[in-house]
Amino acid sequence: MTIDIAGLPREHIAFELSPLAELGLSLHALSEPGHHPALHGWVTATAAGLPPDLADRLHEADFLWRASHSDVLAPFAGLSAGRERPGATLAEELDQMDRLEDERFVTAALDFACGSPDRGGDLLANAANRDRILSLAAGRGPQVLASARRLLEDPPAIRVWLRRLLEDCDEAFFADAWRRVAPQLAADARHKTELLRHKGLAEALRAISPALTVDEELTRISVDKLVPGRTTAVDPAVGPGMTFIPSSFGRPHLLVLDAPGWRPVIYYPIGAPNLTGPGSVDLLKLRMDALAHPMRIQLCRHLARTPHTTSELAEAHGITAPEVSRHIAVLKKAGLISTRRRGRYVLHQLDVGTVARLGTDFLETVLR
Repeated sequence: MTIDIAGLPREHIAFELSPLAELGLSLHALSEPGHHPALHGWVTATAAGLPPDLADRLHEADFLWRASHSDVLAPFAGLSAGRERPGATLAEELDQMDRLEDERFVTAALDFACGSPDRGGDLLANAANRDRILSLAAGRGPQVLASARRLLEDPPAIRVWLRRLLEDCDEAFFADAWRRVAPQLAADARHKTELLRHKGLAEALRAISPALTVDEELTRISVDKLVPGRTTAVDPAVGPGMTFIPSSFGRPHLLVLDAPGWRPVIYYPIGAPNLTGPGSVDLLKLRMDALAHPMRIQLCRHLARTPHTTSELAEAHGITAPEVSRHIAVLKKAGLISTRRRGRYVLHQLDVGTVARLGTDFLETVLR
């Protein structure tokens, strides 16, 4: 995923807090607790304390935050009047959401629910586009279909309903959570701003995540994600600008708002453990390909338990030493095994920690 920043002044790159974004990410954690094991205690306690009516309404609206983070929760990025920033309070950001045009609000709200509808299409006035969206929504289930119908038929009523829902969440649990996490988020935003000012964009991005890089000419930011995309921070139609928003509830997600006609936003987690490697998509593919071969899986079973030499592995599996060496080379290139010398013997061993980060099912299988 790439973001064009050619000619973007440094002062138009900002690290900001967003109560509305953090609320949306906390609602994602409530609806997808499996994504956020570190929040298990908070999710359990908060879900148990929700009033039944609020829980039901959250279920109705969860298409806005379950699959990802709806752009309507970053309204400042879709407002073209001046250089908008996130509001200092949740109420200010909800006011910004109220200022979004109906077409922009509805299209953004239906994006994740209906399989990324064409954001350039006219949904409210074009019957064919509405029918197409409803057909996509039907494939997501009756609840999403009902929500899509309501959005298309009466956007003002849905906007009022959504604002009241988010205000009720603030009263029920988020205000307390925001008071707890806001100081840490503010400290992180100040730190990243200082890095940007004194050491440059590359250093600031490196401090956020190894998945973020910028080219030497400072014309393009690259985000290492499985989902491709391209956007610009210098669109004259909406004004230049790019915002980075730290999140406590968003961990481990690194999210990018890349909608045409919206200024790009990157939501990044704070407090995440340091990665021991680059964590790139290419490296992940290399490791998965290395482990996909049946013989290499068998070799991993031996190497997970104790170091072995090439000849020992060849004898155990009934293949030649050169064949073992070729498999070992693939596993070593992927960073999955370590090699050390003991006298005249060369011993190979599986890096269990690296494999564990790929998936516990695989590790449990080779250790079973």
